[in-house]
Amino acid sequence: MSNSLIGRGRARLAAVFASSTIALSMLAACAGGGSTGAGPTSEAEPTSSEPVTITFWGWAKGTEDVVKAYNATHKDQVKFEQIPAGLKGGYTKIANAAKAGNAPDLFNVEYGALPDFVTQGHVADISSAVNDDLKKKYLPQANELTTLGGKTWALPLDVAPQALFYRKDIFEKAGIAPPKTWDEYKAAGQKLKQADPNTRIGTFFPDDAGPLQANVWQAGNRWFGTEGDAWKVDLNGSGSKKVVDYWQSLISEDLVRVQPSFSQQWTASLQKGETAAYVGAAWGGGVLKGLVPDQVGKWAVAPVPTWDGKPASGMLGGSTFAVSKNSKNVRAAVKFAEWATTTPEGIQARIASGTSSMFPASPDLVSTAKSAFKVDFYGGQDIYSVFVDAAKSIQSNWTWGPAMGTTNTSLADGFGKLAEGGTLGAAVESAQKATTAELENRGIKVAK
Repeated sequence: MSNSLIGRGRARLAAVFASSTIALSMLAACAGGGSTGAGPTSEAEPTSSEPVTITFWGWAKGTEDVVKAYNATHKDQVKFEQIPAGLKGGYTKIANAAKAGNAPDLFNVEYGALPDFVTQGHVADISSAVNDDLKKKYLPQANELTTLGGKTWALPLDVAPQALFYRKDIFEKAGIAPPKTWDEYKAAGQKLKQADPNTRIGTFFPDDAGPLQANVWQAGNRWFGTEGDAWKVDLNGSGSKKVVDYWQSLISEDLVRVQPSFSQQWTASLQKGETAAYVGAAWGGGVLKGLVPDQVGKWAVAPVPTWDGKPASGMLGGSTFAVSKNSKNVRAAVKFAEWATTTPEGIQARIASGTSSMFPASPDLVSTAKSAFKVDFYGGQDIYSVFVDAAKSIQSNWTWGPAMGTTNTSLADGFGKLAEGGTLGAAVESAQKATTAELENRGIKVAK
C-alpha cells in the first residue's frame, strides 16, 4: 500500500505544496528569519543521560494510549494533558501559556495553524534535532507543511484527505446511491428530505471554517498565495465563490443542518437518523464510531463528491507535533514525537484504541493503521482503501496564510450570524478584510 501511495501518487502529492515554498520562506522571514524559541542546542537543555519528563498537550483521538505505551517502554516519560481542539479551545490555551512562559514542552497543532504559531513566536526551531533520514519517513507534502523558510518547526502526525460517511440503510430506503458529484449530493439531499421531512443529508458547522476551506481546496482554488514579495489574499475570488454559493444554497433550501461541530445537537441528530451523512476526513471514521457506537454495520465510506465526478480532495485538518519555545527538553520532546509518528508501536497504540482512524503521514505505517483499525462498525468495509485513493487525489497549489487564527475567527463570527439572516458570502467577505488588515498590522506586505 505504501509503495502505491509513494509511487503512482507521489508526483501529485508532492505538488500539493511545492508552489508554497516562496510563501513559506516569506512567512518565516516575518517571524524574524530564525528560531523563535529555545532551539535544540540551547544551553538550558539538559545534557545528562538522566531520564527526562516532558509535558505534552494534545486532543487527537488515541493520544492517551500512545503516551501510556511510550511511558511503559522508555526511561524518558511524558506527562499528558488533554486539551480541547480548535481555535477557541486548545489553541488559545497554548498561545496564552506561551506568552506567560509556561507552555508545555510539546503540543499538537494542525497544519493550517502552524504558520500562525511560528509567526507569533510560540514554536521552537527543531531543525538540528530532525535529520534527513527522519524526514524521509514522511510524505513529501507533510514535510512541506512543517518546513517554513528552510527550517523545521514540527513533526507531522497525519494527513487528512476528505471522505463521505453515510448511513447505508437510510440511503437504500430512499433509493439513493452515494453521490459522485456535488450536484448529485444536492439532489440526494432533496430526495432524502422528501422521503422523511426530518432527515438531512449533512451539516454545515458554523463554528468550524475547516470544511469550507477543504471544499475550496478540493475545487482547485486557493485563498492565499504570493505576488513578488507580497502575500495575496483571495478568499472571495470567483473560484471560492462557486463553493460558497453552493453551500449557501444547501443552507437556504434547508437541505443541511446548521449545527456546531461534534456538538450534542449534531450527535443527537446522528443518533436519531436525522442526519444521514457526514462530509469529513480520514480521521472522522474513528470519531463517528465513537459517537454512535450502537449503529454498527449501518455506516459506510465513499469518496467525497467532486464537481466533475473525477477524484479530487482537499485536506480537512491533519495534525503535527510542535515543540514550545519555552521547552528546555527539545530533544526529548522530538524523540517522543518521532516515536509517536514513525513507529508501528506508536501508530498501533493510537489506532488500536478504537477511537482513531487517522491516515499516517508516514506512508510505511498505513498498513499498520489499516490492520489496527477494527472495521466492524463499517460492516467490514476496507475504509482505508478509500482514504488511500483520496490521498492520491489531494489537489495541488494550496497554501495556508500566515494569520489563519484571524481568518478562522472572522469566518466563525460570520457563520454564527446565519441564523439571523447572515450569509456565507458576507462571512467570507468580512474574513477577507479582517485577514488583510491583520497582515498589514503585522507589517506583512499584501498585494492589492
